[in-house]
Amino acid sequence: MKFGIHAGLWMKTWADDPAPIFRTAAEVGFDGVELSLLGIGMDRAEAIGKLARDHGLELTCSTGLGREADPTSPDEAVRNNAVAVLTEAIEITNCLGARGLAGVVAAPWGVFDPANKAARAAQSGQTLARLDQCLQDNDVTLGIEALNRFETDLTSTAAETAAIARATGSSRIGVLLDSFHMNIEEKHPVAAIRATGADLVHYHVSDNDRGVPGSGRYDFPADAAALAEIGYGGWVVAEMFVMAGHPASADVNIWRDIEPDPTQAARQTLAYLKEVFGHGV
Repeated sequence: MKFGIHAGLWMKTWADDPAPIFRTAAEVGFDGVELSLLGIGMDRAEAIGKLARDHGLELTCSTGLGREADPTSPDEAVRNNAVAVLTEAIEITNCLGARGLAGVVAAPWGVFDPANKAARAAQSGQTLARLDQCLQDNDVTLGIEALNRFETDLTSTAAETAAIARATGSSRIGVLLDSFHMNIEEKHPVAAIRATGADLVHYHVSDNDRGVPGSGRYDFPADAAALAEIGYGGWVVAEMFVMAGHPASADVNIWRDIEPDPTQAARQTLAYLKEVFGHGV
């Protein structure tokens, strides 16, 4: 497994310079950094990728869609825009030198239409299927994130998310599971991991309050055992958001400081990840 840290741990805005983040992540000892593409365009991608490599880091990427790029929309123009937006994100991911892109890609954040959920899920699968050739051409894998009910009504569970991923028919599209969201939505996170199986392409960790894994009540050793059981050997990325009072904090509803020091949180996290997940695949 590879252990990563999401750059959002330190970011005040999504467009912050990643250089000091790379330096700190490398000093702490992470294998790589996950970057949100919300603040990165093609104009910066090549230089940022080189900077990461200069620090001995790999990159993985995440992104999210707005209402103007909704893969579930009944409006063909909006669906086409979703394909265009995600195509650009895939190309930026490749330019960064990353092989994985994951996040809120089945439907936009905060869009709820439960009466039409089945039709929207089907439309999402059909729209994302159009990305298959682009994913192959750029050697990128796309992970659809299972999110809690306060962020989406479409992919709140692993089963719902995996169904859309499988419906695309693309071997390049799978599932991102996140302990923070599973803690809310899954009765049995271990069973969710097992059922997702080979469709799991990315895995996020933070404890139940978005803070340091192992500092709260989530059962990470059980997840680690399930990941080993299904043969998962990919990224384990700590996606912690712990600082209040900044634009990026407001985007993810962080209204109080969750941890007193982000860098110390990163150190504690890596030590815990190595202890709990380090004996897996």
